[in-house]
Amino acid sequence: MRITVLAVGTRMPGWVVTGVDTYRKRLPPHIKLEIVEIAPGVRGARAPVTAAMEKEAGQLLKRAARADRVIALDERGTQWRSTKLAEHLRGWQDEAADVAMLIGGADGLTDACRQRADAIWSLSQLTLPHALVRVVLVEQIYRASTILQGH
Repeated sequence: MRITVLAVGTRMPGWVVTGVDTYRKRLPPHIKLEIVEIAPGVRGARAPVTAAMEKEAGQLLKRAARADRVIALDERGTQWRSTKLAEHLRGWQDEAADVAMLIGGADGLTDACRQRADAIWSLSQLTLPHALVRVVLVEQIYRASTILQGH
């Protein structure tokens, strides 16, 4: 199975790359995980936030178009325990699913992204920096895989 994390943001600091790589290397070989960075839309006095978000959404949805499952990471979503994520992971593996996980930009995801999603997942009620979300997400996918292996 393949999990593609589509994340709006620029190049991440070294600690994020190290954290993500640490957990990605621990994943079982049948789980392929890739992080694809989407350029953030321009924000500013002459560029409204909604226009930037729409541009980001267009890129996210375009890249997620071929996925069997789309999961939006959004604070308004449902929080999953690690065991629940493991159940989802088992289902995706059984389907040989291609899963796309969407991480929005500084202002989050648009309604179009949430509507396209098969599930909306909230990692926490806390507001997490986008860099940290990547590390937490990959660690939780690793953790779910270890649960399925009986650890």
